Amino acid sequence: MNRRRFIGAGAAGLVTMPWVSRAQDAARIWRIGFLEAGAPAANQHFLDAFKSGLREQGYVEGQNVVVVERWADGNVERFPVLLDELIQAKVDIIVVASTPGAVAAKAAVKTIPVIFVGAGDPVGVGIVASLGRPGGNLTGFSQAEEEGLVGKRIELFREAVPPIDRLALIWNPRAPSVARLKEARSSAAKFKVTIRPFEVRDAKELDGIFATIAKERFTRLMVLADPLTVRNRVHIVELAAKSRLPAIYPFLEFAHVGGLMAYGPSIPELFRRAAGYVDKMVKGAKPADLPVEQPTKFDFVMNLKTAKALGLTIPRTVLARADEVIQ
Repeated sequence: MNRRRFIGAGAAGLVTMPWVSRAQDAARIWRIGFLEAGAPAANQHFLDAFKSGLREQGYVEGQNVVVVERWADGNVERFPVLLDELIQAKVDIIVVASTPGAVAAKAAVKTIPVIFVGAGDPVGVGIVASLGRPGGNLTGFSQAEEEGLVGKRIELFREAVPPIDRLALIWNPRAPSVARLKEARSSAAKFKVTIRPFEVRDAKELDGIFATIAKERFTRLMVLADPLTVRNRVHIVELAAKSRLPAIYPFLEFAHVGGLMAYGPSIPELFRRAAGYVDKMVKGAKPADLPVEQPTKFDFVMNLKTAKALGLTIPRTVLARADEVIQ
């Protein structure tokens, strides 16, 4: 081969190589690990929202993406084992739900990009270095600050079922979040509401907790978000109904199974948005450079069927503020 032909062939190769690389990337099937804190029976709609987001980004399951599912069934102790299973399955990216899931991923996953969904206070619990520059291999979508959420819930609760001066609060102290109870009390104090916390570490404790709430004559209840409470939302709502106890919950999923009212970030929307981060990483973005994003959509849901069963009349002004009213 003479020099001119060699240079021409080399130049052609330089032009062609990126196109070959792009063709190879286009033909690649990306393996996305999906680890949800709950069980499929209760939280399938989270996976459905994530897959819907993937379709919006142009991904077709079985053609250019495969979702490898794992479910913790509300048991946070299972996260390390399930994360190891995803690593062994050679996934390219992991999407993990909840604060405990993100904390477990921080400890167990060292190189695979991780997108967390619904983590509370990701800087405070050590998941990321900062919201703007996470550093490391984790980034994702956080919940709003607990104090702001509790304050908004109390505001809505006081308008819907006044008066409120004492409020029973069900929460899981094992949930890794900084000063959640302190923040809740601080927010409640602004409305001159006293909070009485009831700790739940195991679903078996719920019946006893509700018996104590009734014995102490609390007439209003608030439930904080946690994989345990979300997983057992049907039982919690049933116990509240049996006790004829008006309650406000952290997510719309509680209202959909009979809870009186709910206010909080839309978790399905966060999962849908997580698919956008998957697409960015597929295209070369690093988790360290993708900022942790906050919720942009909040759901306020009223269940009028439950209100009627409790003998409550919800003011029209409250109903007008609701994003969804369940008849």
